[in-house]
Amino acid sequence: MATHAEITESLKVFKDNYNSNERLKIMNRDWDRVVVIKAADIESLHTLIVLDGVVSLKEGAAENPDLTVISDSETLADIFYGDITPTEPYNNGTLRIMGHEDDIIRLDFISLMIWGE
Repeated sequence: MATHAEITESLKVFKDNYNSNERLKIMNRDWDRVVVIKAADIESLHTLIVLDGVVSLKEGAAENPDLTVISDSETLADIFYGDITPTEPYNNGTLRIMGHEDDIIRLDFISLMIWGE
């Protein structure tokens, strides 16, 4: 089980890697989205905000998110640290992503661009 602090750190690593990738920032400059990240097994809520191609992170949940990502704390930390891809947990049901299919595909593509396969 990961702690809230570990999830926070993994999201900071994800944010920093995203924001240092100029290609991703250009590709997503018109994809403004709010993504809530929720751990199912501990009290941990975060919001990633993509605005004008730049990602920011805040504690807590936003109202009316475009996407909601829910999994156990360990899986969330592993995904956002880049230790695992979201594909396997998504396919086996331990990772749930709620939102429009196009947004889910875009989020998966972003993680692949940052971490590779």
